[in-house]
Amino acid sequence: MDCNQVFVSKVKRLIVVFTLLIAFLSIKIDTFAQVDSAVVPIDSVVAGSAEAVSGEHGAAKHGEEKFEPTKVIMEHIADSHMWHLWGHTSLPLPVILYTANGLEVFSSGHFHHGEHDYNGKYNNYRLEEDHIKVVGADGKIDEEASKSVLDFSITKNVAAMFVAIFVILVIFISVAASYRKRVGKAPKGLQSFVEPIIVFVRDDIAKPNIGHKYAKFMPYLLTTFFFILFNNLFGLIPIFPGGANVTGNIALTFVMALGTLIIVNINGNKYYWKHIFKPDVPFWLYPIMIPVELIGIISKPFALMVRLFANITAGHIIVLSLISLIFIFETLAIAPVSVAFVLFMDVLELLVAFLQAFIFTLLTALFIGMAVEEHH
Repeated sequence: MDCNQVFVSKVKRLIVVFTLLIAFLSIKIDTFAQVDSAVVPIDSVVAGSAEAVSGEHGAAKHGEEKFEPTKVIMEHIADSHMWHLWGHTSLPLPVILYTANGLEVFSSGHFHHGEHDYNGKYNNYRLEEDHIKVVGADGKIDEEASKSVLDFSITKNVAAMFVAIFVILVIFISVAASYRKRVGKAPKGLQSFVEPIIVFVRDDIAKPNIGHKYAKFMPYLLTTFFFILFNNLFGLIPIFPGGANVTGNIALTFVMALGTLIIVNINGNKYYWKHIFKPDVPFWLYPIMIPVELIGIISKPFALMVRLFANITAGHIIVLSLISLIFIFETLAIAPVSVAFVLFMDVLELLVAFLQAFIFTLLTALFIGMAVEEHH
């Protein structure tokens, strides 16, 4: 064997890997370094002007701000009325407000990245820390009036959720059409990718935990699994149309857990309710057992809500914290270590994306199985 040829081949592979690392770092740093334009404080512009006038700082320090990792990380994992694309460019999203005088709809672009107020049909509005506030005649925020305004805006998380739903619909409508055209034939294309996952949900999640009644709940279990999976995967993409922390939003996980709560208790049979209100224990334990069982009805979906929210949010915080090290130490010398850990965490997050979809679906099937299980 020609050792020189082997050596050259390995060097080429190392060069390719190193190039990919540099490209990944540049994308991550560019995405992370651009603070969301919707929350840029106006005071920074005023402070910069004051420095220019006073001349106390040199040109090299002009306009520099102290890096605050906590603030930047929270901005990136929080929801927003704008969707950051690149640099200082953001995609404005629809603002839908229900006021005492009626419905008001306008674009978040009217706020000009939070630097200007918007004079609406019924009120004057201001974007403060990504929350829309009502501004009074004196130019100050009217907190009482702001509380009466209900915000139904299409935020970044909502828009990202719609993107995931659109992708899911495209994939499954295409797969369904392929099944109709290829009856009795081996799966092909997207079929060969989706079918093993569907079979996995059916054979390893639904059947063992629900039993012979599993088919009734398969549509809900499949929807839950793929919805969580796709939103988790999109959340790992640092650039548009990814980057939104959809499954790391506790409002969304609350709604999903509420859906599981409703389905479990609607389909609960008489033995399920008997176990709650008339458990097989001595009657003098009823004052203890009945409250415990009633709390269990709420605590099980509550655990689903918190588990998904905490795991996804924690993963994003860790990745952003590792990237923050470059800006905290203000040197690229820490970059190789930071990028190495970020790559490791991203691979781990890819596993977590599948794992959390699996766990949520598995526990949902388990709770449904406990509710519909026949007494023997």
